[in-house]
Parts: sequence; C-alpha cells; structure tokens
Amino acid sequence: MNSVAFTIGTWPVYWYGILISAALLIGMFLAQRLAKSRGYDVDKLWSVLLLMVPAAVVGARLYYVLFRWDLYGGDPLTILKVWHGGLAVHGGILGGLLAILIGCKIWKLDFFGVLDCVAPALALGQAIGRWGNFFNGEAYGGVTSLPWGIHVAADPYLHHPTFLYESIWDFLLFLLLLAVFKRSKRTGNVACLYFMIYSVGRFFIESLRTDSLMIGPLKQAQVISVCLFVLAAVIFWLRNRKKES
Repeated sequence: MNSVAFTIGTWPVYWYGILISAALLIGMFLAQRLAKSRGYDVDKLWSVLLLMVPAAVVGARLYYVLFRWDLYGGDPLTILKVWHGGLAVHGGILGGLLAILIGCKIWKLDFFGVLDCVAPALALGQAIGRWGNFFNGEAYGGVTSLPWGIHVAADPYLHHPTFLYESIWDFLLFLLLLAVFKRSKRTGNVACLYFMIYSVGRFFIESLRTDSLMIGPLKQAQVISVCLFVLAAVIFWLRNRKKES
C-alpha cells in the first residue's frame, strides 16, 4: 500500500498521520460524551484532554526512539518525523496517564472517573490507529499459510496481519467497555478492565510479531503487558474489596 494519501503541492500527507489524527479526535469527543453522561465539568475535561494528547504523542515517540536508538542516533532530527511511523502504544499510555494525573490535580477532577471516560475512547482510537501500521507496512507478524495473510513489501510469503488482529481486539474491547461504563457504579473499574483485557490481547498478538521492540531477549510489549495486567488487577481488587454501602 502507498503510505501517502495525497499531496498538497510537494508536501505529502500520509495515511498514518490522517488515521492517528482521526483516532485522537474521535476519541476525545467520545470521552467528552461519556464524561457529560456522568455529570463531569466538560470544560475542565477538555483542559485535561488537551494536556493529555501532546503528552501521549511525545511519550509514544520517545518510548519508541529509546528502544530503537540505533535508527535515530545517527540523525536525531529524524525523531521529529512521526508521520513516518514509530509510535509505541505503551509509551503513549504512560505519557497520557501522567498528563491525566497532573490535569486532574490542577482542575480538581476524579482521576479514576476521568480514566473511565478515556478508556473506551482509547480502545476505539487504537482500533482506528492500527490501520496506520497497515499503510506503513509495519506491525506485521511471521509467515503464515492462513488465507487472510498479507504480503509485506517484496516478500513473496504471506504474513500474519497482526495490526488487524489488534484492531479487532481493540474494537471488541471498546464495545465491552461501553457496556460496563453504563452499568458500573464504582469509578476505576472501566479503566482497570481496559488495562487487563488489552494487555492479554497484546501479549498474545505480540508473540506473532517479527518487528517488536526488545528488552534484551524479551519482547518489551509482553513484559509491559504483564506488568500492566498485574497492576490493574491489584487496583481493581483493592477498589472493589469493600461492598458499596
């Protein structure tokens, strides 16, 4: 697939950038709608979201660059070329979480309540954004004989479309989180379920990928997924061990 959607004069506009931008915008407006349904101050929420978005993008880029310094060390200016790809989801999540925590402190919003509004939006945004990997020819898996395998560049063999697997997983997670959001009375449950369920899917999908970031011999996404799952499960248990009064 051609990574360039169209050009404006001599300036190429990439599918990756279009899809990531669309994912961010759709996610932010969905988070606003969910926050409004719970009676949160929407103006304050937007302040938090506008702090979160650049923090998530910077976190996603720096995280990726950190683990692929061999690609960027020789020409650090290429770090700024995010439209070529190279955003790590876990880095974006960590950057976004930090920004939400700071924003909720500044504008006096419930941290876990805001996370509950952001989690379904994040899952939907990831489902959309993963298609940017398709146009960039990245985030694919090993060789497969399955009929839905895809060709990568000039490789004659079919490969697992792991970007598609994660996109489907994220969309199903989005639907589940919406259903839980409507029924859950305790804040934090939706966010914890996001981290647990996303981590399970990411752990197994990552095992199929051939372009993973590594921590020594281990795939970093699998290591982080295990850590996030355990942390979210502990927080979920702690926040639900006492019955509602």
